[in-house]
Order: sequence, then structure tokens, then C-alpha cells
Amino acid sequence: MSTLGITHMVFGLVALLSGAGVVFLKKGTRWHRTLGHLFLTSMLSLNATALFIYNLFGQFGVFHWLAVSSLITLIAGIVPVLTRRPKGRWLEQHAIFMNFAYIGLVAATSAEITSRLPVLKENFGFVVGLTSALIVGIGAALLFRNLPNNIRRTRSQSQHSSK
Repeated sequence: MSTLGITHMVFGLVALLSGAGVVFLKKGTRWHRTLGHLFLTSMLSLNATALFIYNLFGQFGVFHWLAVSSLITLIAGIVPVLTRRPKGRWLEQHAIFMNFAYIGLVAATSAEITSRLPVLKENFGFVVGLTSALIVGIGAALLFRNLPNNIRRTRSQSQHSSK
């Protein structure tokens, strides 16, 4: 594996671990913000390195476009925090986009692992597509099932702490 590939993998592992912390720990805390900054930084670096990897197709391809879409998702998730806009919905916007950034990371990681299994290697496109679709579908269902409670809980915590 090249230095670029190793660097990409390390950023991916850091993003997976820090993102899991953000997802599973209490929202709005110092740990949430600290791990969130680590997640954001590692994801930006992961996507930047992805844009320079050309081993698979030798040219800009579908995985590069997915890295670009991941960057857009990250920006869409961080802008509401920085601007506190849209008013009254910024927290929800932040949660949705950042969770989708993490879901996409888990989908990409899962697709990478399954596509390397000797039994499945010959069906690369199908395996990557199916694995990604399953992870994104399950992740989206969990996100939208849990999001209303998490938003309500986070809002009430921030209102109590500001009094």
C-alpha cells in the first residue's frame, strides 16, 4: 500500500472512531464538540486524500464524486452550527447532515471490506452498490427514527444550561 493509501486509511479509522463517539455520546457536551472537531478534520482529510487516489480507474471516477458529495455533506452539516441558521432549525440541519456524513463513511468502509472478500471480488460493482445501499438505508431509517427524540433532548438540555 502506498503512503497516500495508508494516510487515507488512517484518516478513515480516526473518522470512524471519532464519529462513533459523536453518534453515541450525549449531544452538546464538550466531548461531543471535541470528537466532532476530530471527526470533521479527519473527514476533510479523508476526502482530500481520496481525490488523489487513482488506482482503481486511472482517472476521476465515481468514488471521487462520492468524496466530493461527502465534502458537500460535511459543509452542509457545519454551516448551520457556525451561522445558527436556519433559525429554529439549525440544530436539526446539523444533525441530519453530520449523521449522513457518518452513514456515508460507514457505507464506504463496509463496501471497501466486502468488495475485497475473495468470494465477492468478481462482482465488484454489484457488491459495492448493494453494501452501500443497505448501509445507507438502515442508517437513514435509524437516523429519522431517533432524530426527533435526540433533537428534543438536546434542545431541552441547552435551554436548562442557559438559565
